[in-house]
Amino acid sequence: MSPLISTLKRVLKTRGVTYADLAEKIVLSEASVKRLFSQGTFTLERLEQVCAALEIDVFELAKLSRREQAKAEQLTIKQEQALAKDRVLLGVFYLAYNGWQIDDMVRQYDFSKAQLFSLLRKLDGIGVLDLLAGDQVRMKVTRNLRLRRRGPIELAYGRAVVGEFLSPEFDRVGGMFRFEFRELSSASFEVLKRKLERLADEVHELAELDTMLPSKDRQTIGVAVGIRPWTVSMVSGLPLRKA
Repeated sequence: MSPLISTLKRVLKTRGVTYADLAEKIVLSEASVKRLFSQGTFTLERLEQVCAALEIDVFELAKLSRREQAKAEQLTIKQEQALAKDRVLLGVFYLAYNGWQIDDMVRQYDFSKAQLFSLLRKLDGIGVLDLLAGDQVRMKVTRNLRLRRRGPIELAYGRAVVGEFLSPEFDRVGGMFRFEFRELSSASFEVLKRKLERLADEVHELAELDTMLPSKDRQTIGVAVGIRPWTVSMVSGLPLRKA
């Protein structure tokens, strides 16, 4: 069960709403509502309908879910080390983390089912997921996972990945890029930092909602967020007036 659905169940319990009550609100049978929660077969439209019935915004639900999972936002050093030293293992972890099904991985990437299960067993062994009966995978890490700053994975791949991300012209690959610089007060600088932190959080919230979609309907979207005091080289080269 995804963390989002677990949180939704807790919202039901907290508000004293039964499956029968919810079924009446969204005009479904009680059995259908129970199946939604037990199988996790929510569409985004259905999730929005349930949230509306509970008078909670979808993004608020995602925020609650993230808050409940915050205690495990990072992998351990040993887990990062194990992933950093095996690029293929790291790639399979990324796919599983993003909700790819086993058949989809085999169909899309060049390894056999036996090879994939060998990699999944390694991921099970380092404690980042459970490999279950029936070709099912259950992640043991939260959906708001953050890599360690200057940790094993970032040190091994961070510079190369950022370079790959920045190398093309963004508008030619369906993206956008803006680089703005102005002189701001310290207070305005702090306001911008908070807004960028919120944007980074929203990336994870939207990704959590979209895990309910099949992998063919999703693509990896890179978002680079950064802000710092900076002296423009064109200006720093100007001659200063002598006192």
